[in-house]
Amino acid sequence: MSAPPDASGSVRSSWRSRPAQLVTRLAQLWRRSLQLRVVSMALLLGLITVSIISIAMYRSIADGLVQDRVEIATIQSRQLTNRAQETLDQTDQTENISQISAVVQDTVNTTLKPPSNDRSRYVLLARSQSSPEPLPPLEVTTAFDGVTLSQIPNELRQAVAADPAKQQVATIDLQRNENSGGTESALSSAEEVPAVVVGSQITVPSAGAYDVYLIYPMDQEERTLDTISRSFLLGALSLVLLVAAVAYVVTRQVVAPVRRAAAVAERLSSGHLNERMSARGEDDLAQLGQSFNDMADSLQAQIRQLEGLSRVQQRFVSDVSHELRTPLTTITMASDVLMSSRHEMDPVTARSAELLSTEIDRFEALLSDLLEISRHDAGAAVLDLEATDLGPIVDQVVAATAPLAAARGSDVRVVRATPTAVAEVDARRIERILRNLVVNAVEHGEGEPVVVHVGQNEHSVSVLVEDRGVGLRPGEASLVFNRFWRADPARARNTGGTGLGLAISLEDARLHNGWLQAWGEPGVGSRFRLTLPRSAGGRISTAALPLTPTEMLDDPGSAEGPHRPALRGEP
Repeated sequence: MSAPPDASGSVRSSWRSRPAQLVTRLAQLWRRSLQLRVVSMALLLGLITVSIISIAMYRSIADGLVQDRVEIATIQSRQLTNRAQETLDQTDQTENISQISAVVQDTVNTTLKPPSNDRSRYVLLARSQSSPEPLPPLEVTTAFDGVTLSQIPNELRQAVAADPAKQQVATIDLQRNENSGGTESALSSAEEVPAVVVGSQITVPSAGAYDVYLIYPMDQEERTLDTISRSFLLGALSLVLLVAAVAYVVTRQVVAPVRRAAAVAERLSSGHLNERMSARGEDDLAQLGQSFNDMADSLQAQIRQLEGLSRVQQRFVSDVSHELRTPLTTITMASDVLMSSRHEMDPVTARSAELLSTEIDRFEALLSDLLEISRHDAGAAVLDLEATDLGPIVDQVVAATAPLAAARGSDVRVVRATPTAVAEVDARRIERILRNLVVNAVEHGEGEPVVVHVGQNEHSVSVLVEDRGVGLRPGEASLVFNRFWRADPARARNTGGTGLGLAISLEDARLHNGWLQAWGEPGVGSRFRLTLPRSAGGRISTAALPLTPTEMLDDPGSAEGPHRPALRGEP
């Protein structure tokens, strides 16, 4: 019994593939949408600009608030310490250390400390580092909310001791206890707040110099900065969104006409020559629309003129070909009479009769080819499709061209890559294509062997005709299917070709929705490959046989290799 499939594995792989699919879709949308790119760039640049301005303004406001707070704290500290010094200077309670401590404690509580539950400032009193110690230190309680002398920077204490007459100022991050009752005994949690510390020195009678540190927490300033930062954030977001909206509206006004122009151009390219853009107003976009319409009018006029000339040309070729049939029939009958009695003529006259018969046959073939090419030009060529094995057709063509191959000294052989090569084709047209390819290979094969390869894959069949003759120079593979083209204009057509065979073959291949391709190198030879879909109306993704000697097949029946060339004859 087989194990059930691992559903969890497929689910995990599906979830892994979703981010990749999302990234791919976003990348495609980014490449295709000009409006998205413009709005995104405006949003990004607006965000950067607003962020820089907001940060600069925020820092300026914060520095201003801190400077103001320092100035106010300095002035207030000077006033408080002066009053405290006056109070201490007027006291007469200096008999013992406990009286002095009581006076200092009372002075601190009434002069330096703020009212109860007022956390606008804290007071710390400590013996100065420069003061001698003739008496024990005062027992004075000055701190609350967990504020202790350890939070005062040592540099500030040294500065106060070095210059007692001058106030010293510093900013610190104050650690204090957060409590509801304002007492140290209440349950509390630590908080940190910026604060300004103003240090100065007072003289306590009979106790010496003491440092007074007034600490001013900047709670109000922090709340103000929080409000300002929120305002900046909301304002920046609003401004950026406004910039994005403006960019969207502006680009939409520009992109919408461009998209309409693209849609109109696409319809024009598909044959709807009467399509035009709406051009209203006198702005640049209206001028663009008017210029586009003028261009479309000019193209429509030229296309119609060319179509008219093409119809006249096609009709002329068809009419001339038909009209030449009657005199050609008469000339052919006369030539047949001359040929039948050439044995009674002198050698010169008999040879002339033979040349006349040969050229009349060539002229008749040229008329047939002209009629056929005119049918293709007029779009009147139709297919008589039937499931056919191309192998027997190849054998018939090789047998029919055997006399020509023997005369040229070439050996024509068939190599089958697969036992059969069945496709829905018009057998008459395919036979004509293959006959043209084999005759062309024999004529230009310089007496070397000619090999015809036949094969098929899942979706297509291929016939490749290979010779080892003069080959093709660079660039000639794209010209070999042109009408009346010759690699060497001085070269005679020994086999009586009309110059239209390969051009008609290319049209017949396209009529089957197939490929007819050429490759060659001087001194190496040339290869012509016919590839057809196995089913009528099908499309070809890969050929069944390699075109070039270096073209590698990924698998049997595939012609998509690392050296696959882009050649004439492939749609």
